[in-house]
Amino acid sequence: MYWDEKAECMTKEEKEKVQLERLKKTVKLAYENVEFYKKRFDEIGLKPEDIKTLKDIEKIPFTTKSDLRQAYPLGLLAVPREEIVEIHASSGTTGKPTVTAYTQNDLEIWGECIARGLKMAGAEKDYIIQNAYGYGLFTGGFGIHHGGNKMGAITIPISAGNTQRQLDTMVDFQSDILTCTPSYAMYLGESREKAGIALEDINLKIGIHGAEMWTNEMRKRIEASLGIKTHNIYGLTEVMGPGVAQECDEQNGMHIQDDHFYPEIINPDTGETLEAGESGELVLTSLTKTGMPILRFRTKDLTSLIDEKCECGRTTVRMTRITGRSDDMLKIKGVMVFPSQIEKALLKVSGISPNYLIHVTRPDILDEVEVKVEASKELFSDEIRKMEQVEKQIQASIRSETGLRVDVTLCEPESLPRSEGKAVRVIDEREL
Repeated sequence: MYWDEKAECMTKEEKEKVQLERLKKTVKLAYENVEFYKKRFDEIGLKPEDIKTLKDIEKIPFTTKSDLRQAYPLGLLAVPREEIVEIHASSGTTGKPTVTAYTQNDLEIWGECIARGLKMAGAEKDYIIQNAYGYGLFTGGFGIHHGGNKMGAITIPISAGNTQRQLDTMVDFQSDILTCTPSYAMYLGESREKAGIALEDINLKIGIHGAEMWTNEMRKRIEASLGIKTHNIYGLTEVMGPGVAQECDEQNGMHIQDDHFYPEIINPDTGETLEAGESGELVLTSLTKTGMPILRFRTKDLTSLIDEKCECGRTTVRMTRITGRSDDMLKIKGVMVFPSQIEKALLKVSGISPNYLIHVTRPDILDEVEVKVEASKELFSDEIRKMEQVEKQIQASIRSETGLRVDVTLCEPESLPRSEGKAVRVIDEREL
C-alpha cells in the first residue's frame, strides 16, 4: 500500500521536526553557495540562523520564474559543477528557458517521489509502465523513468506521439500503466475504439496523467475508454519535475511529498500566507534538493491545501485540483504558452497587422485554440488563395515558436476590438 510508510504516515509533530531540520539545512546551503540568495538575504538583513521555526519561512523572499531566467543557465547552482549529472529545462517567454540541475542524490530523491506515486496508484514491481510523456529537456518522461527504475518495474520509454505504435505496444507488451498528458490519454482511448481494439485485448489498469489542467468529466471518459483508474500528478521543472504531488486511489486531492517539498498558499496579490482550506497561489520550497535548491518559489498555480489524514492512511498534506493561474500564462494541451510568444510568431509573418486575439475553448474534452489576426489592407484585397497561404505561414510560425498547432483566421483590417488601456489579447472560455 505504501512505498515508504514511515515517511508517508508521520505524525504532525514528526513531520514538522523533519521539515524544520531540512529547511534550516537548505537555507544554509543556499545562502552560503548561491550568490542570488545571499544577496536577497543580505538586502533585508536575514541570516540562515534566523530561521528557527517553520513559520519563519515567511521571512524569506519569494523566488520567481523571472529570477530563474536571469540566472540562466546555471547561476543558481549550490554545488560544484562537476557534481551535476543531469539538466532539464522548460520554455519561457523570452527564449531563455528556466533550467534546473540535479546531483546524483537529487535524481535518487526524484525517483523516490515518483515511486511513491506509482505505489499510491497501485503499481507493483512486476508491472510494465508505458511512458508516453515526452523525453528530452522536458521533465515528464525522465521523471517517470527514474521512478520506474527506483521501483524496479519495467519502463517502456515510448515517449509522446506515434499513436499507432502506442496502441501496438499496449497490445503486444500488455502494459499495466499508461503515463501521459490527460488529453493524449483521451486521444489514445478514442483511437483504440476506432482501431477496433477491444478492452479485453489490452491490459491497462492505471493511468497517471498531468502537465495540464483537466476535469472530472475528462477523467470519467479516459477511464471508460481505456478501462483504467486515473491519477492526477503534479510537478514543475523549477522545483524538481513531476512527482511533487499525486493522487492516491481515493482521488481526493494530490499528496504532496512534504518531507521533500514544503508547501504554502499565499494571496497572489498581497503575498500574505493563507490557512489550509483557503484558495490561493501555491508556493513551494525544496527541502532536500542540493544541486539547485529553490526557496519559496511562486508557482502561479491556484489551489488549496488539505491538512488532514487521508482515507488511504497517508498524513502528507494534499493539494486540490489546480483551478487556474495567477499570471497570463496559458497551459494548453500540456504546453505553457504566453501571449507574447504568439505575438513574436506573428511578427515574423508579413502582410498582417500586430493586432490579434487568442480564443481558447474546450467544446468537449480537448483544448482548441483559434488565433484571429487582422490582415493588412493589401492582403485583404488580394485573392483568397494568397490569404490561405499566409494563414498557413502563421500556423507554421506559431508552431515553431510554441510547439502548438492552432487554427488561424485572417480578419478584416481594424475589425478586432481596440482598447485604450491594456489590450485584451486572450479570451479563455474553458471551464476548468
